[in-house]
Amino acid sequence: MKKYMIFGLGFLFSALTFAQELEATVEKDTTQLDEVILIGQRKLSNYRQEKTLSSIDEYLEKSNKVTMIKRGNYAWEPSLNNMDSQRLVVTIDGMQIFGACTDKMDPITSYVDVSNLEQVSIDSGQEGTENGHCVGGGINLQMPQSKFNGSGLKSSVDLGYETNGNYKIAGLELEYVGNKFYVNADGIFRKSDNYDAGGNKEVLYSQFQKYNVSLQGGYKLAENHVLDANVIYDKATDVGYPALPMDVSLAEALITSLTHTYKNDSTTIKSWESKLYYNTITHIMDDSKRPDVPIRMDMPGWSDTYGFYTKATLKENKHNILLNLNGFYNRSLAEMTMYPNDPNQPAMFMYTWPDIRTLYTGIYAKDAFALSQDKTVSASARVGYHQNTVAEEVGLESLQIFYPDMDDSKSRFLMSLSADYKVKKDSYDATFGLGYGERAPSVSEGYGFFLFNSFDNFDYIGNPNLNNEKALEANLAANYHANQFKIGFETSYFYLTDYIIGEVDPSLSAMTIGANGVKVYQALSHASIFDFYVNATYDISDAFSLNTTLGYNYGKGSNNENLPFIKPFSYLAEINYTRNFFNAALQLDGNGNQTNYSSYYGENKTAAFAILNLNLGNIFYVKSNKMVLKYGVENILDTNYSTYSDWNNIPRQGRNFYMNVSFVIN
Repeated sequence: MKKYMIFGLGFLFSALTFAQELEATVEKDTTQLDEVILIGQRKLSNYRQEKTLSSIDEYLEKSNKVTMIKRGNYAWEPSLNNMDSQRLVVTIDGMQIFGACTDKMDPITSYVDVSNLEQVSIDSGQEGTENGHCVGGGINLQMPQSKFNGSGLKSSVDLGYETNGNYKIAGLELEYVGNKFYVNADGIFRKSDNYDAGGNKEVLYSQFQKYNVSLQGGYKLAENHVLDANVIYDKATDVGYPALPMDVSLAEALITSLTHTYKNDSTTIKSWESKLYYNTITHIMDDSKRPDVPIRMDMPGWSDTYGFYTKATLKENKHNILLNLNGFYNRSLAEMTMYPNDPNQPAMFMYTWPDIRTLYTGIYAKDAFALSQDKTVSASARVGYHQNTVAEEVGLESLQIFYPDMDDSKSRFLMSLSADYKVKKDSYDATFGLGYGERAPSVSEGYGFFLFNSFDNFDYIGNPNLNNEKALEANLAANYHANQFKIGFETSYFYLTDYIIGEVDPSLSAMTIGANGVKVYQALSHASIFDFYVNATYDISDAFSLNTTLGYNYGKGSNNENLPFIKPFSYLAEINYTRNFFNAALQLDGNGNQTNYSSYYGENKTAAFAILNLNLGNIFYVKSNKMVLKYGVENILDTNYSTYSDWNNIPRQGRNFYMNVSFVIN
């Protein structure tokens, strides 16, 4: 009953705005330095020359601070500020969604497609806490906003092909927009065979197949009030993971939401948005296509989430205020059944996630105060209540073998604070920020039961007694531009206490055949993570420009060991040619040697690499219709290489020719 009362509050608060007609205020411009990646898949984008039909993963990789941990050719796990997904808050349009795989084979980003989204907001550190608690930052995948411009009916068709992996893409969109009603339906299908690494070396179990369909509709209730409904259905089958001992026969998600939005530029309350949502995920791992496994296993998982948020933006004099009250209720359950090769032996069963129920309610507030036309100071805070309950009695009893005094539930209070100062002049802008944040242990960290990690070859056991992980953060960014030249840098430093990571327990025996032993999630007293990036652009002429990026990262724990998955020195340089209906880019992308790798946590040294990419694009108009053509070749020299974030050093794709075509019919 508690969770239904919480969800109901969201629409109740939003409904109050029907009566709100306050005095108009003067808007003040503030400098926003957070990163936004546009996903206009049918536009001729010049941002690093993406393919129009790139996956979400490929778009995210274009950000300085985001890297993708790859276990195969599909469903890469985002990492921000050298921190992986459990230290981030990743949402879809502000909705909390939790994967159903104990091995992180289904990050939230894998359950949407470019056809669902308009842009991705990436907020570093405590700037990312609008939608939940984190220590590393937030990634919000944003769906298109409602529109009522009376443009009528239009459609579009997308086709793509890539030679490496025989990768085929097809999409279709239909949209009708009236003055008070709109509806949009789209679908996209992706299918790839095994890809080849450099030198035509086939990477087995790297195939995948997926389709995604969505339906979005809205109705204008009144001049300032809109009701939107969204449904996304995503299904992937026959997904191979060459870096893991198991594949995926099914990864399926249903994501639904109902949103009420109030907007009025002439009142103090500029907007008030409230959403009710529900999503359910089913994920099934199996090894039926792998030869000669020591023991056959089925590992299904399920995740169901009910949630709400209600958020408002207010402007009064020099104050720009954002308030967000949100909550969710999640159920995470995962099982493992082992079938011995000897048919006379009985199958073995256990809960790897013993039906964990998570209830969260929190409130976020941010005030950006304009000191002057070019200076702004901001402060934000989030406080929340977090409760885990173990609902499966057998699973609880299994964990009580290791924690005899463990209760079936645990409650926590979480807090985050941040402040920053921004200045924006004609030729430069700069920002300096400080933050403090906390996060609760993830379901695996708190309650996982013999979860095998193929990266370091250990079984993992959760620890429900872990303290909240905490982070102190300082960040600085600045940009300078003069005539045709622009240069900027950004840097951040995180000092984390109670840093959660697996530590070997020599008293325990592994369950997985061939594992090196058992690790139990423990907390280092502290850890430090630092990053620094420089970006520069020079416009040689109206048509030609040069872009470069350099990056350096560092991470170490209180045990004097390097932290895992810390990005080595990286660089990118490209020359762009852009005209009205044509663009081209030649790009050099590479990393240095991974010298500060962490053998203690299962890493080994990754060699330096550099690859060349060529990207081209054309746009054609026939009356009011448009065709966008993107084509090129990736890894021109067919380099065989791996990066630090490729699980178990699986090699990346070799030479790949591609072509994407989008037709927009009005």
